[in-house]
Amino acid sequence: MPFGAHETMEVHEILNEKVNVIRHFSLYAGQCANGELRSMIERHLQSAIASYDQLVAYTHDYNAAQMRPQRMPDMMNASPQDITYGLRQPSPVHPQMQGSLDDQAIVMAVLSCHKNSAKNHLAKCLECADPNLREMLLHGAITCAEQAYEVFLYMNRQGQYQVPTLHDHTAKTFLHTFQPAGQPMGGTGMMQQIPSSAGQTGAAAGSMPSGMGTPMSSSTARHGQTSMPVHSAGDPAAQSPAFRQ
Repeated sequence: MPFGAHETMEVHEILNEKVNVIRHFSLYAGQCANGELRSMIERHLQSAIASYDQLVAYTHDYNAAQMRPQRMPDMMNASPQDITYGLRQPSPVHPQMQGSLDDQAIVMAVLSCHKNSAKNHLAKCLECADPNLREMLLHGAITCAEQAYEVFLYMNRQGQYQVPTLHDHTAKTFLHTFQPAGQPMGGTGMMQQIPSSAGQTGAAAGSMPSGMGTPMSSSTARHGQTSMPVHSAGDPAAQSPAFRQ
């Protein structure tokens, strides 16, 4: 069963990445001081080894092992209430030039590895013609995403990964502009025609949601200038000399 040229190159890159992850996680597990962090890295290391061996075996004899995405222990009962939101005097961060790694540097490196590996697995999965390779890479992407979230939960509990927030009213105003598909538009979602007195006619006038900012013209957007506000026909400002210009 031949491999396509494209997927051969993609799998080659993923195997190189897995070799790198295994070597780094082995180093991190031996250097970290926190027992909980070490245990988590060791579990992730064993998962990386199993994933690597599975992919290597398939490229040798085309026998696909049955491996499913792994659920991380901390995630099985995770809920939004478990996340600590808001900034709590985060410590200053700057590059360390010493040759050793402390636990904070290690956990940040592990998180970065998982995030990048999840993206790489999924991108390469989309380029695979072989259905078994595609499934293995897809499962790899999910497992890496799960492990990245487990690392995030650990860091959030330690205060190392703080989540900035918006004011509740601001967030809801921003997100609640989206309504279910097929629902009639109403209230702040009503579409109003831009008055022709604003210097736009026909299709150029178009429509815009009320309450939203006035769109800039293409020339204004290119030069970074603020566009003139649009006034309704009955607005006294529309009769001012400045508006008529």
